[in-house]
Amino acid sequence: MSDSTNPDPVLYERREPGIALLTLNRPERLNAWNGELAARYFELLDQAAADPEVKVIVVTGAGKGFCAGADMETLQGIGATAGSGGAESAAGGRPQHYTTTVPKPVIAAVNGACAGIGMVQALMCDIRFAAAGAKFTTAFSRRGLIAEYGMSWIMPRLIGTARSMDLLFSGRVFLAEEAAAMGLVNEVVPAEHLLDRTLEYAADLAVNASPTSMSIMKQQVYADQTRGVAAASEDAIELMKASLRRPDFKEGVASFLQKRPPSFQPLG
Repeated sequence: MSDSTNPDPVLYERREPGIALLTLNRPERLNAWNGELAARYFELLDQAAADPEVKVIVVTGAGKGFCAGADMETLQGIGATAGSGGAESAAGGRPQHYTTTVPKPVIAAVNGACAGIGMVQALMCDIRFAAAGAKFTTAFSRRGLIAEYGMSWIMPRLIGTARSMDLLFSGRVFLAEEAAAMGLVNEVVPAEHLLDRTLEYAADLAVNASPTSMSIMKQQVYADQTRGVAAASEDAIELMKASLRRPDFKEGVASFLQKRPPSFQPLG
C-alpha cells in the first residue's frame, strides 16, 4: 500500500463500464521493474481477475515511460551475487507469462519507453496500443543477457522469426510506428489521446462482448499455439457445443434481434 514517502508502485482504479486500470507508478525511474513493483502488479492482476464487475484490464505507465526494463540497481545486485534467486525475486515470484493466464482481456497502453522486462510484460498483454513515437527495445543483448522471461516464445508468434532475431540480436531502439508495421502493437495513437483511445476500446469489449466468451477465446488462442490444427478444431467443437447451452448465447441472439446492448453474465 502507499503513503506519502513510499507511494504504491502500481495504482489500481476502477473505470466504468467494468474496466480495471493498472498504472505502473515509478515515474521518476520510468517505471523500472523491481521486485516490489512486480509483486504488486501481479497482486492487482489477481484482484481484477477476481472482481466480477471487472470485464477488461488496462495497463499503462505513469509519467513519460511504460516500463524502461529492470531497475539498474536490481541488475547490479543480481550481478554481484551471481545467483538466480535475485532474478526470481525481481520477477515478483510469478512466471512473466502469468498475464496470459488471466481469464480476462489485458490491454497495454504503452505511453513511452518500453524495454527489456517491460517489453516482455507489454507483449504478454493480449492487445497493445502505443503512443506515437514511443521507444521500444529488447535491450538484452546489450546487457550480456538472453531473451528473458518468455520473450523468445511470444515475439516470433507476433512478428515472425526473422524480425524477432533482428530485434533480439541488435537490441536496437525502434519506434511505435515500426512496431505497428510489423504487428508488435495493434494501433498507434497520438500520445495525448492514448489512454482515452485504449479505454474506449476496453469499454466496447466490456459492454458488447461476453466475458465468458472472451475468457474461453483467450485460453484457446494461447493453448492452440502449441497444438496442431486437428486437435484445436476438435477442442473448438466441444467448446462450441458448451457455448450453445449457456445463457449468454440466448442473450447474444436476443439482444441482436431486439437491437439493444447485451446483458451478459459476469465471468463465473
